[in-house]
Amino acid sequence: MESAKQEKSATQMQGLGKFGVLDRFFKLTEHRTSIKTEVIAGITTFFTMVYIIFVNPSIMAIAGVDQGAAFVATCVGAALGCFLMGLYANWPVGLAPGMGLNAFFTFTVVGDMGYSWETALGAVFLSGILFMIMSLSRIREWLLNSIPMSLRFAMGAGVGLFLGLIGLKTAGIVVDSPATLLTMGSFANPNALLAAICFLLIAVLSHRNVFGAILFSMLAVTGIGMAMGMVEYTGLVSMPPSLAPTFLAMDIAGAFQVSMISVVLSFLFVNMFDTAGTLMGVAHRANLVDEDGKIQNLSQALKADSTSSVIGSLVGCPPVTSYVESAAGVAAGGRTGLTAVTVGVLFLAAMFFAPLAGMIPAYATAGALIYVAMLMMSGMAHIDWKDNTDTIPAIVTVVMMPLTFSIANGIALGFLTYATLKLLTGQRDKVSLSLYVLCAIFIAKFAFL
Repeated sequence: MESAKQEKSATQMQGLGKFGVLDRFFKLTEHRTSIKTEVIAGITTFFTMVYIIFVNPSIMAIAGVDQGAAFVATCVGAALGCFLMGLYANWPVGLAPGMGLNAFFTFTVVGDMGYSWETALGAVFLSGILFMIMSLSRIREWLLNSIPMSLRFAMGAGVGLFLGLIGLKTAGIVVDSPATLLTMGSFANPNALLAAICFLLIAVLSHRNVFGAILFSMLAVTGIGMAMGMVEYTGLVSMPPSLAPTFLAMDIAGAFQVSMISVVLSFLFVNMFDTAGTLMGVAHRANLVDEDGKIQNLSQALKADSTSSVIGSLVGCPPVTSYVESAAGVAAGGRTGLTAVTVGVLFLAAMFFAPLAGMIPAYATAGALIYVAMLMMSGMAHIDWKDNTDTIPAIVTVVMMPLTFSIANGIALGFLTYATLKLLTGQRDKVSLSLYVLCAIFIAKFAFL
């Protein structure tokens, strides 16, 4: 019996070895996978994150970016990031413009702070360069290790709450009030009702592990809107719009302002910690961790991610980052970079569906935003709720992001609260040198800017 199993295993491994150049490049045999499995995994990952090609352009358009160009930039930036991750790091991870980071780009940097979207792109470029430098040196480890775990989790959850508020506001579920600042909107408004239906449909389908739950929910609600005369059919397929309005449009000189330091740091921190958490989580699910607990090619994966942010800014994207939705592809058997390359190819093919992207209404994207926001809030479960000097700064970070409508302010206030509480409770050994430096920068920002 044991001999038969060994023969069967040997036969399978020989079959895997027939892939030739793909097998040698992606090490398919070593990872005990196949071209078919990797392609299916890539398709699975793509359908879990393809919603970004509809959501990101609509958010960028609010900042004044040409929506057609933003659509192409989203597809191209995501594709290039996926190719880099697959070909250089050989990881089964898909990349695209980050949710939350695009909202920070539009609603805080452009909307609240009043900078042009070109200057905001310049800040994205600079944060990407800093991330690259850190990925090539020990600075990354020094900074990652210096930021308390409670604040790392809080940043992700805070971005989620910030994103959720934007989704609720866009849908009309939450509206402004002269008396209370915010209040409940009316579900007699079809936009609010359809956004709520979209959110609930995504939640139900996701719970049932339906393939492409977010995408199909958005399309279903768009179909309902079309039947109600709220959406005009403009076609499904066409040649991609021009990328010219966003290509190399970033204003790097404009981003070299003292007042932009907090913006660049916010892009950097959120991107860096989100990336680290995503890659580590996917690595364990894809069996990329050896017996000693070392993650294979983690350095290459971080370099690929940081380089993708720089490349994305060149075409007109907010920071391009690794997507936690990649875990769906890993669950489908993805183990190598061939999965990521497949995702990249599909993003390039998606460029020809610009008319469909243009038809997706705001209430459909709002439903997706609210759902993604709920997922991002799960990081709060990992915070130590028994230690108030950890809990309070985390809560300040999470709450102040949406209440000040600024990711940067939320991070700054959380860091300052953490350092102050630790110092005043005799725990100054838990405040690192780098955290002191960051706090000094944030104090200067609030005092002089």
